[in-house]
Order: sequence, then structure tokens, then C-alpha cells
Amino acid sequence: MWLFVLLTVRAYAYDNHDFQIWNTDVEEFKVNKTSKITFEQEFRWGDNASEFYYQHYDVGYAYLLNKYFNFGGGFRYIEQKTSGKFKEEDEPYLVAFMFWNPGGFNLSDRFRAEYRHFDYQTDSWRLRNKLDIKLPWKFTRFEFQPMVADEVFFKVNGGDLNENRLFAGFAFNLLKNLKGEICYMLRSTKNSGICTWSDTNVLNTKLKLSF
Repeated sequence: MWLFVLLTVRAYAYDNHDFQIWNTDVEEFKVNKTSKITFEQEFRWGDNASEFYYQHYDVGYAYLLNKYFNFGGGFRYIEQKTSGKFKEEDEPYLVAFMFWNPGGFNLSDRFRAEYRHFDYQTDSWRLRNKLDIKLPWKFTRFEFQPMVADEVFFKVNGGDLNENRLFAGFAFNLLKNLKGEICYMLRSTKNSGICTWSDTNVLNTKLKLSF
């Protein structure tokens, strides 16, 4: 039985310590002083960055309560290759942010609750929490700023902590309204059915255009 589970996991996942590239593009529109709308698309390549296997499209709304707190919600449509075919996931979510700046460090904490709807497996709830820290130093005219972050994923159905993402890299400014990030991400995921974890090495890039 355990051999069957192990072979099943390996058949539908990349090798441990696989190298991947993830690219995220964001367009942000300020509606007024207290709200904004965000559009996001992300693409991922796995198997040593040789195979395109994931894409998502996201629209979200945020209400800016003050400089320390905002909250909102949105909807994400996902296509991910599973068993050689792209399969769909619909994901409405709620999100809240906290911000503070102790000693020149820029900190943000994001809490997100997602309802994951599938046509090919049981629906589930997932909670995510991400802590971002930008250090108080900037370099060159593009203002490269060192940053670290950590995000944990908790599957509500079954009460299971099943993923962690650890980031280290730089945020930077290309233009007044165009910002970016380039990071190394260590993604650790719990293998389904067995109590072992697999790691993925990810080159993670992000561009955000604000209007």
C-alpha cells in the first residue's frame, strides 16, 4: 500500500529539489483614497524550468482603512497540470493586511482565507499567512532593497500544515509607478498520504504597475 502511494505521488509531482521559475505580473488601479482594484496573472515552469505547468488569473478589491490596516477579497481562476492535463480550480478568497515600520524596517503581515472549488476532487478551505520584511537600506538608482518573507499554508479540512515558502531577495523601483521583486524561494510541500516533505528551488520574479 505504501509503495503504491509513493509511486502515485512521484508520478504526478516533480523531483525533490526541482528548479522552477515563477513570474507574477500585477496591475493596480486606485479607485479613490480608500480603495483599489488589483489584477494579477502568474505563470510557472517546472521540471528544471522546462515545462509550463501552472497559470492563474486574479481580480481583487482592497479597502484601505488606514496606513496600518486594509482588507478585501477577490477571485482567482487557476489552471494546473495534473496527470498530464490542465485542470481547473476556482478560488474566492478574503484577505487582510497589517503594516508597521519599526526602526526603519517595512513589515507587512497578510492573512488570507481561500475556498478551493474543484471539478475533479473534494473542495477545501485553506488559510495562508505571509510575513514580509524589507530592510531599511536601498542601493543604486533603482533602489534595490533587501527583503525576506515567509508564508505558511494550513489546510482546514483535516487540520494540516502542508506548505511553507521562504523568500530572500530584493525589491526595486524601475519607474515611479513600476515596482518589482526578484527572489529565491524555497518551497516545502508535504507529500499527500505520507508524512514526508519535498523541496522546490524557485526563481521568483514580480512586476507591479500602479495607476
